[in-house]
Amino acid sequence: MDRQKLLILFGVAWLSAAGLTWFVYATTKAPKAEARTLVYAPVRDLPVGAVIHKADLKQVTVSSKDLPKGALTDERMVVNRVVLYPFSANQPLIDMSLSRVGAAEGIPATIPEGYRAISVQINDVSGVAGLILPGSRVDVMFTRPGSMAEAISSMILQNVKVLAMGKLTQVGQTVDPKAPKVPVATLIVTPEQARVLELAKNQGKISLALRNPLDAQADGDSSPVSGEALDPQAGSRGSRGRTKFASAKGPNLEDPSVWKELTAPKTPPPPKKETPPPPKAVVEVFRGDKHVQEVFHD
Repeated sequence: MDRQKLLILFGVAWLSAAGLTWFVYATTKAPKAEARTLVYAPVRDLPVGAVIHKADLKQVTVSSKDLPKGALTDERMVVNRVVLYPFSANQPLIDMSLSRVGAAEGIPATIPEGYRAISVQINDVSGVAGLILPGSRVDVMFTRPGSMAEAISSMILQNVKVLAMGKLTQVGQTVDPKAPKVPVATLIVTPEQARVLELAKNQGKISLALRNPLDAQADGDSSPVSGEALDPQAGSRGSRGRTKFASAKGPNLEDPSVWKELTAPKTPPPPKKETPPPPKAVVEVFRGDKHVQEVFHD
């Protein structure tokens, strides 16, 4: 009987030890089950301006602690929206990286409200030898050709964002090599800047100056420069003997009245009427009842 009691006590002790060991392992070493959330992600890479369709979506499981802020869990909040920033396959879609529900489709959705996209024709020189890319910041220069006294150059826009170069809307975008190259830069400007730029395109030559993206400060002196600035005789010697060119200020191109005056059609003056010289001598001739005047000139 004593032996049976001992076996029972031994069994109870063994079970207690096993239970305690499991409890310690479960609380210290065993992996904890983490809360997870189903979110929507694209099945393929989505470039900027792509319209999201139902076939482009799939659900992925993300740990709640790694869930991105604004991740979309409702399919209705994703379909027919436009991608504002590129997404990789399986990357959770974020509300702030998509256009507003019901917004315009395609690239127009990437234009900020209150701004416009306008294109200017460039070449290898005026386009900084192809160094300007989508997202770059540029200044817009306007040059009106003419004689030394008529030619002017002015910085009409500063710190303007480039939306696209040709059909390239983002860095690294794959473009068909057989597609014709379009020497055009598309800029994002305000409506007022668009009017100035469109007028400048038709009155002279446009070129772009590439800016440092961290340099957002506007140039304090953006007044026009005339051809006299290129004349060394117009300059003065500096304290170190360097030629200091005189920056002859021309008209303010930002003034609408100045633009109107510069672009107004010039009408030639009316031709002068030539009056015949006065006669030198007049002779009265009477022949019977007829009276005739004979005029003699030199």
